[in-house]
Amino acid sequence: MSPKSSSVSVVIPCYNHARFLVEAIESVLNQTCRLFEIVVVDDGSTDETATVVANYPGVRLIRQSNQGLSAARNAGLRASEGRYVVFLDADDRLLPDALEIGIEALASHPCCSFVFGRCRIIAKDGSPVASGLPPHIESQHYVELLRDNYIWNPAQVMYRREALERFGAFNTNISPVADYELYLRVTRNSVVYDHNTLVAEYRQHGENMSCDSKMMLKTTLAVLRSQWDYVKGNRQYEEAYSAGIRHWQEFYGERLVNEVRAHVRARRWKRALLDMLALAKYYPKAIIKHAGRKSRRTISRIKNQTGLLAP
Repeated sequence: MSPKSSSVSVVIPCYNHARFLVEAIESVLNQTCRLFEIVVVDDGSTDETATVVANYPGVRLIRQSNQGLSAARNAGLRASEGRYVVFLDADDRLLPDALEIGIEALASHPCCSFVFGRCRIIAKDGSPVASGLPPHIESQHYVELLRDNYIWNPAQVMYRREALERFGAFNTNISPVADYELYLRVTRNSVVYDHNTLVAEYRQHGENMSCDSKMMLKTTLAVLRSQWDYVKGNRQYEEAYSAGIRHWQEFYGERLVNEVRAHVRARRWKRALLDMLALAKYYPKAIIKHAGRKSRRTISRIKNQTGLLAP
């Protein structure tokens, strides 16, 4: 499909995910809607990403040095020309009618900057994983996103290009959660719509960035705190903001607590120390919450083994 005649640009950033990329590309080629272009951005991969793309003559490939997920998405956005845009991570898949559903939803909601639906979880081999679905949110999207990111996967969303041009693209400083920050930035200034239809599959394979609890705790809290200037003075926003801070501290912080314990059991003392320092900075309540006799012994062992904490 010629970019000039495309309604939807599907941007696929890829960094060393060649083993999944075929399924991502095929999921777009199998769409019921044929008005699309595919742009794959090879973000400095050292695997067979370029070779995979070469097997699909109609797919455009952009290669750049490794700059991170947000920079790759932004590069694909700049190179694409469709009226609407979907960002599909290389390890995920679209369902066959995803583009058609998105186009129809945007056409019937002309004031919306983006529309989104549901996703389901799949395993490394592509088989379905028993799990719930994201909640259906009908209104007050900015408030609800302050509380929690209920758009689990970027491929759930179809944007109007003009909205991305108006509000800006992905923040490269918070790449792991830049999609969340973009949702907040758009919804505090514009209208969006949840069409509540299953459109994407979110693959969990143990190497997802969301598995890095320390990084996710740090960057997710940074996203929320970037909203404070817009939140302060509005009681409803402030309450949602505080609830969101607590939610992310507990969601990633408790995972990090368990990782500290695992590091200690495996005698990975420096890793345990670094995770403890992250907890102290981003989730200090965890230190108090888990400050029982066993936790005090754990902290003491880390001090003794690393020599990097004052007694």
